[in-house]
Amino acid sequence: MQRPTIAQVAQRAGVSTATVSRVLSGRGPVSAGVQRKVRRAAEELGYQVDPIARALRNGRTDTVGMVVPSISNPFFTSLVESVEHALGREGKELFLCDARSDPEIEARRLATLVARNVDGIIVSPCHGTESGPAVQATADRLPLVQLDRFVGGTSTDWVGVDDIAAMRQVMDHLREGGARSAAFVGSLLTNSSTEQRFAGFRRRAEDLGMGVDPDHVLLGDYSVVWGETATARLLAAGDPPDAIVCADDLIALGVTRACRAHGVDVPGTVQVTGYDNIDFARLGEPALTTVDQPRERIAAEAVRLLAAAAAARDSAAGGRGPSAHVALLPTLVVRESTRAAAPASRS
Repeated sequence: MQRPTIAQVAQRAGVSTATVSRVLSGRGPVSAGVQRKVRRAAEELGYQVDPIARALRNGRTDTVGMVVPSISNPFFTSLVESVEHALGREGKELFLCDARSDPEIEARRLATLVARNVDGIIVSPCHGTESGPAVQATADRLPLVQLDRFVGGTSTDWVGVDDIAAMRQVMDHLREGGARSAAFVGSLLTNSSTEQRFAGFRRRAEDLGMGVDPDHVLLGDYSVVWGETATARLLAAGDPPDAIVCADDLIALGVTRACRAHGVDVPGTVQVTGYDNIDFARLGEPALTTVDQPRERIAAEAVRLLAAAAAARDSAAGGRGPSAHVALLPTLVVRESTRAAAPASRS
């Protein structure tokens, strides 16, 4: 069966082919009534825009690539969803790749997206240093924005949350609940998220005079299993801390599970906090006090920065100003795993 043509759509709608082209491309002024006629005619005929031909005409594919460290992590799953929604509002499609927490796989995924002629790339680098060369090489060829995590020494924009400010909120809340000592359980210090969160934890603990035993800093990976393992070590050593601060919610869920298994009351004996506010956080036993990242705002800002980077490349000057570093303020969501009451302005 022969595919319908733009001329047939124009004839059915009673307009010119130029008008059909403006409606379907979203370019040029066309009245709402004419738009409805053209789209109805196209739908009735089963007409679809040829994406390859459109890309050749416009010099863009209206696609954006995204690479995340691990799609199995619920935080990145929800972040991808937010980015896809933000791109959809701009008429763009998302190509998603999972780096599997491996810089070599990440580099291959980035190269594949470039070869697929995406208009730009949003990446959350899986390693704080080893991801650098591939991220910069990609940024040299396409507009690129780093999201949540970042690698330093690259000429790219970044958007995420202020992890230092988040840890200040966490530690102040724990101190208000009576904590005088704290442990930190996170991933290895190979990504900016854990590095920044640990730095904020350590700095605020010192400011507040909260004790942190060197043996109470346990670094592994972002997983429930690591949270359970780390907690078993803390409890086996005796004299557990008053609070356990976790670098993400998966770890915190493992911590609370291990506490239950060992008969340790949360928050009566040990307070526990998470980070990210994934959906499972409110379903924990007890429900987790955690840092909420404004995912919708992060995604919208990433898409805005990507569009600005693309516009700068297309400008006559062919250049752009300094890279943007956008750190959004997070919110502490207080639930049952800590003792202090939530501030009146938060829930």
